[in-house]
Amino acid sequence: MREPRFPLKVFYDGSCIVCATEIEHYLRIDHGERLMAIDISRPDFDPAPYLISLADFMHQLHVIDQDGQVFKGVDSFWAIWQAFPTSTVYGIMGRVIQLPVVNSLGRIGYWLFARVRPYLPKRAQCGSGICSIHQRK
Repeated sequence: MREPRFPLKVFYDGSCIVCATEIEHYLRIDHGERLMAIDISRPDFDPAPYLISLADFMHQLHVIDQDGQVFKGVDSFWAIWQAFPTSTVYGIMGRVIQLPVVNSLGRIGYWLFARVRPYLPKRAQCGSGICSIHQRK
């Protein structure tokens, strides 16, 4: 897998409290504006331009880089972590997740998470009926 080209489009389920909290964390520490969060739970989200079904987007985290390379599931996290080249923690995590045994375990863990995610608590409704992560302008 080649290194992602930035910025990355991060497609996340904003109604999932775990998912949204994770993406909010990455956006808070993304001082180079290398990540663009796209909430796939919004009624106005249209998956058609990406040639990925909404069901596939909902099934697992997707990241698409500037060149159109698609990262899914565990590979999405690896791509996101590449946005923080000066972070020792994310650098180590990025190297460790590439180890065959760790990668296999990560994929199993993510598969299990994806199965229970629909049953996790949802975010509280905001004034507009949806909650969104505020992007930098």
